Amino acid sequence: MQIHSHPSPNCGPRRDGLVPELVVIHFTAMHSADAALERLCDPQFEVSAHYLIAEDGTVTQLVPEHLRAWHAGAGHWAGRDDVNSRSIGIELDNDGQRPFAEAQMQNLMILLRDILDRWSIPAQGVIGHSDMAPDRKFDPGPHFDWPRLEAAGLAAPRGTGSGPDDPTPETFRAAARAAGYTADVTDDALLNAVRLRYRPNATGPLTPDDYIPLHLAR
Repeated sequence: MQIHSHPSPNCGPRRDGLVPELVVIHFTAMHSADAALERLCDPQFEVSAHYLIAEDGTVTQLVPEHLRAWHAGAGHWAGRDDVNSRSIGIELDNDGQRPFAEAQMQNLMILLRDILDRWSIPAQGVIGHSDMAPDRKFDPGPHFDWPRLEAAGLAAPRGTGSGPDDPTPETFRAAARAAGYTADVTDDALLNAVRLRYRPNATGPLTPDDYIPLHLAR
């Protein structure tokens, strides 16, 4: 897999000696990869990512992995903040309204495997933007193929079994926190974020089925 270089000025040193322990997956929500590349390299917008993968599979590196890209913003995961200093950000050329292209997914998986090996990041460290910022972010959205990454060992395996017969927001929050969802958000935002990752077609009130994928997602 060829990786193109297009350096972005929107980066800096990682803080407090931190190194990557997470990979955060995003979608660009723009009309083309070129438009996203221009935005991610424009100092006016103060946003970037380490990598951009176009719909045709083209991979472009914007920020060296040892530096801090500006992709995650405010958020929290597994009791940790400053996610930018702890992560590598990957932007996927997609508007959030359609499935991700096959060439794009194939190269994402190759890139992910390389990153996880290079930094000794476990599969549990691959998260979506919406996982760490449930109250404000939606990407990579309901069309992203998390089960494919899970099957390849590139994302946390989901649980099996059954949830409690009497689900409550309190017990669901405890289960979600154990799986990494530690952002301080409302019950509705938390439920929506977990469903977006594991049950994107689910609607309505909290059910026992909402607990099931969290059992092994640690």
